[in-house]
Amino acid sequence: MDTGIWRSRWIAEWRPDDPAYWHGRGRKVAWRNLGLSILVEHFGFALWTVWSVVILQLGDHAFSVNQLFWLVAIPNLVGAFLRIPYTFLPARLGGANFTVLSALLLLIPALLLVVAVSVPATPYWMFVLIAATAGLGGGNFASSMANITNFFPAGKQGLALGLNAAGGNIGVSSVQVIIPLVVGAFGLAAAGWVWVPLLVIAALAARWGMDNLSSARASAREQLRVARHRQTWLMSFLYIGTFGSFIGYSTAYPLLMHEEFPQAPVAALAFLGPLLGSLVRPLGGWLADRYGGAKVTFWNFALMGGGVLAVWAAIDSAAFPAFFGAFMLLFLTSGVGNGSTYRMIPAIFTATEQDPDRGRRAASAALGLVSAVGALGGFFINRAFGESYAALGGAGAALAGFGVFYFVCCGVTWWCYLRTVLLRWRPSLAEARV
Repeated sequence: MDTGIWRSRWIAEWRPDDPAYWHGRGRKVAWRNLGLSILVEHFGFALWTVWSVVILQLGDHAFSVNQLFWLVAIPNLVGAFLRIPYTFLPARLGGANFTVLSALLLLIPALLLVVAVSVPATPYWMFVLIAATAGLGGGNFASSMANITNFFPAGKQGLALGLNAAGGNIGVSSVQVIIPLVVGAFGLAAAGWVWVPLLVIAALAARWGMDNLSSARASAREQLRVARHRQTWLMSFLYIGTFGSFIGYSTAYPLLMHEEFPQAPVAALAFLGPLLGSLVRPLGGWLADRYGGAKVTFWNFALMGGGVLAVWAAIDSAAFPAFFGAFMLLFLTSGVGNGSTYRMIPAIFTATEQDPDRGRRAASAALGLVSAVGALGGFFINRAFGESYAALGGAGAALAGFGVFYFVCCGVTWWCYLRTVLLRWRPSLAEARV
């Protein structure tokens, strides 16, 4: 199928749930598209969170702690809202086509970052607007996940989505390793310039190596049906607690460490948490495939609640090793929870839809909408820290609020899913190991 100026490859027939088709042709095509999707998504996460590193280098600008938390919160807010159109556009334009476009759009925050830090008199409001464009990187996750879920059979979606998300999430730790080195060698403007050639290469790779699926095409009206589904909003709430925590802690952690432990080697340690959370995300998907997503998610939230209490105690006692260890627990559990909750979504929709193609399209739309709402957690976490510092001079109030929220998430997971699966009140969900 020729699509005009794009001239990308379209696959008219796609049957991943047919074992013969999958092993004969489908597997190779699916994994190739997954690999290139991960590449573009990786750079999306890097640009989305680049300000978490840049704010530590703004020595010439007398911004308050609250103002700095705004600079890392705004991209999370914008990225969350952009995930809604990014969810629907791959089904309209083709997954490969939109991946190319999304990669090129990332040139905007990269080049505007150069402008912001190159002009000494740049006002704070301009910093806020330019940081907001980094939200374009946050949208990439929704389009990538919505596209990739169509390529894999139901039994392999947990691993595939986990790898796709992990490869993107690692962009958070990459930026926290690369940018301090680049800035130290070439100056702060290089924090924007370094991404330009990489984004062009990624766009070209997606242009020539990815495929569009005709079976994944759907109208906006058909996709928006999932917004009327109760399960979409229940999973969105839980995803605020898992992915929202991951992206919120990833962007807040360097500044929080700098404020609470000024002598700590922030540049040497900040990347470890996001890296850990990214690497264990496929483990969360695998555990959900094996034991059921609801069970893994329930116990994971319980550990997250304990983790924030441990961080609070470490700050209160000025014990940096305990602070570092407690935050590693939070990153570990947020990563596992990302994988387990995201695996639940396609399981729910493929179990409740009788037609497999319709179930995959519904799951694809739901994945994007859930990711949009979940990303708001990154905004809430940074604003909670900012307001806690502005009102009380510390992070204690924010951490207490996070702990209460995680225990509420435990209750929601038990009531809506775990008891349903264990007691088989909804046989379709129980059989799908939700």
